[in-house]
Amino acid sequence: MKKTVFHDRFDLDVTLRDAALDADNRPTRRMIANAAIGMDVEDAYYSVRELREAIAWTHEGDVAAKRKLAEILANDGADDFQRCIYFCLAGRGVVDMLDDLEWLEDLLERRGRVAGEVRRMKARPMPLTNPYVADAPDGPLVRLDGNFEQGPSWWADPSLSA
Repeated sequence: MKKTVFHDRFDLDVTLRDAALDADNRPTRRMIANAAIGMDVEDAYYSVRELREAIAWTHEGDVAAKRKLAEILANDGADDFQRCIYFCLAGRGVVDMLDDLEWLEDLLERRGRVAGEVRRMKARPMPLTNPYVADAPDGPLVRLDGNFEQGPSWWADPSLSA
């Protein structure tokens, strides 16, 4: 493919910006799309994937996954991105939460493929502006406890809550 002016300084966040502004997307999807704008391509994808897997496995009843989810949310050595995504979706129901995370994961995977193609073409992407002002969490952390209680939002039928 011949390099054109559209390939120079390509905006890797264009699909996230479109998703964030799309009135047909539910509010939670617009929120998490906005939260991912400016994040490093690989970091954003793998962070969302790790979070989605921990939530899915926790929902499936994997006891070790509950500890993994607590570790993700209590990690004082990471940035606040995963917590931001989680708390945008928390309490909305685990099925919708997983659906939104899979949606974002797909967007971020496609963004990564585009970034790879831009690199292969020796084009330059627009610089990503890190939305975080600190490399470490800024504020209180979630308590590291794998025995947290799963409330009604974790069950399709709230009467089944554990």
